[in-house]
Amino acid sequence: MTGASKELSPEKQSAPPDASEVAKTKDDSIMSLLYSFAKKVVTVGIIYFVGYMGWSVAWLITPVILSVARESWRKTNDTRRSVAKASALANDKDVILARLHDLPAWVFFPDVERCEWLNKILKQVWPNANFYAKNLIKESIEPNIQQAMAAYKLNGFKFDRMILGTIPPRIGGVKVYDKNVSRNEIIMDLDLFYAGDCDISFALSGLRGGIKDFQIHGTVRVIMKPLISQMPLIGGLQIFFLNNPNIDFNLVGVVDLLDMPGLSDILRKIIVEQVAAIMVLPNKLPIVLSDGVPALSLKMPEPEGVLRIHVVEAKDLMKKDISVLGKGKSDPYAIISVGAQQFRTQTIDNTVNPKWDYWCEAFIHAESGQTLQVVINDEDAGEDELLGRATVEISSVTKNGEIDTWLTLEQAKHGLVHLRMTWFKLSSDKADLKQALGETQHLRVTSMSTALLTVFIDSAKNLPQARQQSQPDPYLVLSVGKKNEQTSVQMRTDAPVWEQGFTFLVGNPDNDTLQLKVIDQKTGNTIGMLTYILSALMEKKNLEIMSQPFQLQKSGPESKIVMSLSLRILKRYREQDAVATTPDKAPSSEADSVLSPEAAALSHQGSIRKQDSRKSTTSAIMEQMSIQEEPFVVSTLNTVMMATPPRSPNLSDGGTELLRRSPSTTSSAGSAGLGRIQLTVAFNVQRQRLLVIVHKINNIPLKDPSNIPDPYVKLYLLPGRSKESKRKTNVVKDNCDPVFDTTFEYIISNAELVNSELEVTVCTQKGFFGSPVIGMQKLSLNDPDISSGPGIKAWYDLLPESKFE
Repeated sequence: MTGASKELSPEKQSAPPDASEVAKTKDDSIMSLLYSFAKKVVTVGIIYFVGYMGWSVAWLITPVILSVARESWRKTNDTRRSVAKASALANDKDVILARLHDLPAWVFFPDVERCEWLNKILKQVWPNANFYAKNLIKESIEPNIQQAMAAYKLNGFKFDRMILGTIPPRIGGVKVYDKNVSRNEIIMDLDLFYAGDCDISFALSGLRGGIKDFQIHGTVRVIMKPLISQMPLIGGLQIFFLNNPNIDFNLVGVVDLLDMPGLSDILRKIIVEQVAAIMVLPNKLPIVLSDGVPALSLKMPEPEGVLRIHVVEAKDLMKKDISVLGKGKSDPYAIISVGAQQFRTQTIDNTVNPKWDYWCEAFIHAESGQTLQVVINDEDAGEDELLGRATVEISSVTKNGEIDTWLTLEQAKHGLVHLRMTWFKLSSDKADLKQALGETQHLRVTSMSTALLTVFIDSAKNLPQARQQSQPDPYLVLSVGKKNEQTSVQMRTDAPVWEQGFTFLVGNPDNDTLQLKVIDQKTGNTIGMLTYILSALMEKKNLEIMSQPFQLQKSGPESKIVMSLSLRILKRYREQDAVATTPDKAPSSEADSVLSPEAAALSHQGSIRKQDSRKSTTSAIMEQMSIQEEPFVVSTLNTVMMATPPRSPNLSDGGTELLRRSPSTTSSAGSAGLGRIQLTVAFNVQRQRLLVIVHKINNIPLKDPSNIPDPYVKLYLLPGRSKESKRKTNVVKDNCDPVFDTTFEYIISNAELVNSELEVTVCTQKGFFGSPVIGMQKLSLNDPDISSGPGIKAWYDLLPESKFE
């Protein structure tokens, strides 16, 4: 008897379907037949109508072509799903004999082990896990899909039937970490692949549809912690995907009409987003296994650091737009994904060499395993087209601290994208805040952060009633700066328990606040508020508060909320090592120090302050720009200015030129008698920016007193002299000594900089045929003081245009 029961299939072991299930199956069969019949009737009717009206045959050919394309697209997807399902059902031997890219992870990676024993266990427990998955879909995913569908004006979404089938997920390999792991936890990665025979039906806007052949593939990390001395020895689990998994499914039923590129993408996108919102980093699925383990230890977000991402530019992208003369250019934008976190650059129209200069920051919860993905698309009125994608391992950034690289785009014929990534560890030393604030100021990017705030909302108690004789349905809205987060809704209670954690990036903890609002869902009324000033957290031990009650405002006298707060300062990964190896020591005398134009500008009395050895050269330039007094500049005793300005204000190496300081005005008209122009040229290595400041021009010759010039300055980067590199100042009317003080920036890499020149042209707007050129100059940017030094501010002679032709 025992042996016979073991041979029973899962279908025979399960209970027979009830009458309602049978009735629904019959209804689906009838609806499918009616749908097929209606489709054929409509097709014949269209052909007859086109013939009756005498229209062009194109009206008939076009829908036929679309129909054939749709069927081809569907067959391709069906074939892929069938192969995946066959792999899920096969044993190890069959899988190995399959196609190479279907091989399990343990074949490729020596530290990944076979786990057929685990697959056998999953098959045994799948009927029970099936029940848990149904509840998760119904209680967590369905409400979120309803809310997301409403944004597309698609209402009434509801799951009617959920049968996840008899085919369990398959584990292709398991990796257990034994290094750099706390003794209080066990970490393992599972190569998860599910291609089951599920049958899920739903209603959408009055139509009934279904999902079949649902497939998901990705790396799942399981963290078992804390380890306890009582059974079950493990206090809880954290389960999550390291990166967005690959998800595919097939739509059936009446809403099969949605299964077209563009429309079905809406439903597909929403489902992917909901899976990510539940268990793709930074989101985790926590499971408490022991009542003695506090929820805080499993549900409090625990980032390992922050990745600062600078999407600089791309070049040589594919041309996707169609113009009159054939292929035009593209309208590219980039999407940056780190797990469930997603960022989007602006769209640059009509170019294949876009310069975005886009900054963003992402939480990193797992240095090993997480990836950053950049997808570049061409924005179109219809469906956006892929221009390529690139992937970066987060671990490569965390090891180096900073990476500046050009990546070749995959799934594209050609194209490169330029990324800069900086890794920040989390520090509990408030003294590190000064350095973090200084760095964001040097970047001059207002959206960058200096700290990370983690908030764990435990519970509230004694909330007031929002309606008479009725308990509230409270949820909590948290805000730091422009970012808002929201807890789940707890129904009919004045003592809700949320146990949810949230993470916020903070611009400046000295000024920012955490805003909390308790809102009743039924009425929309605010039944409690709290404003917490983050500077108070800076004074707490270890910059944190654990499980502390706070009095709510605009609520009852006994209304309180229990929460934990933790603040961490963003600190560059390699800064600590740099400080340890480089002593913070100023030169003992002026003779030992190197004098720069920026140092000279710090005091108009001529006294030179000692500079902090760690100060950014770019910040020195920015300080110079803010000084009210006119700075001194470096020049030679010769009246003729060299094409390349002096590299330092002290004696040149072994040279005979004596350098002196002179005011920022000049009495000379230059070697050609056309006047002189004062410029500042500097390069910000961190931001990969060329900074050019056009200060002023002196002594433009006045040939005709009745025709005073209206000068302006044009800049071009050479070689190329492209339209994108053109910069132009405003016109100064009737002036031979115009002052501009205009700053221009170029996004350019260090490698490109050393091979480039800056062309400076001074023109006058007064002219019968265009704008006559007064004078020109070319500056070589292959200069150490520009590419890696403090920059150069100097006077340059204007030379005739003929010398540069």
